[in-house]
Amino acid sequence: MSDSQPSTTPSSAPGADLRPRVERLLSDILGLMGFPARLDFKEASDGSLAVALHFQSGPPPGVEIGKRSQVMDSLQFLLNKMLHRPGTERRFVLLGAGVHPEPRGERAKREPAPAAAPAPAAAPAPRAPAPAPARPAKAAAPAQAKATPAQGKAAAPAQAKAAPARAVESDERSLEVAEEPALRAAARALAEKSSSLGRVYALVTMKQEDRARVLKAVSDVPGLKVACEGEGRNRRVVFTPDKAAPLPKRSILPADDDEDDLEG
Repeated sequence: MSDSQPSTTPSSAPGADLRPRVERLLSDILGLMGFPARLDFKEASDGSLAVALHFQSGPPPGVEIGKRSQVMDSLQFLLNKMLHRPGTERRFVLLGAGVHPEPRGERAKREPAPAAAPAPAAAPAPRAPAPAPARPAKAAAPAQAKATPAQGKAAAPAQAKAAPARAVESDERSLEVAEEPALRAAARALAEKSSSLGRVYALVTMKQEDRARVLKAVSDVPGLKVACEGEGRNRRVVFTPDKAAPLPKRSILPADDDEDDLEG
């Protein structure tokens, strides 16, 4: 058996094929962004791969040459997520605009630590104020009792003025609107169906003018009562037949047992 160990070549080292992948991904991303750049690679001191992006037609908005930015940090985060899959050996890639970025450890060694703020000098203790003369309790009680009814009387008109008056829904039958043939035909078809089958129907999410057109179109359909009910966005046109027929059993929805299944 030979004692010689296989030599490690640069091509078999971890992350040797990282540069082509980084160049391909970055070129595609920058091309889609509309800011193509020339890529300059450099081995960082901590083993990571530093890449300087030299933009061909100027940097993107928010990016300054030689400075960190949210755009470059986001691009760096996205690139590393695309390069490394869970469970595989990782080699971090650093991106810089026009320069090779320094690893975080090197940057921390070069920058001086912030000086601790000096402790504030102790302020002298304030002198205790002289005690104020106590007022008699009997004199304060009547004054407070007299002020309470006056405040209640003054607050009542203010509350009454603050409450806004609710707008009253106008009657659609009193509106003068132009007739629309398509809406008239659809409304009459639904009214005749409601009268013949004995079913109650309702038209919702309609403008006031359209509700008035429906009432006008079905006013002469026999065996049917049509009226507007509700307020605001919930106002609707309701078709109520004179002889309502019950739904057949096959049309009745079964009981909903979803809550019982969730509790189990």
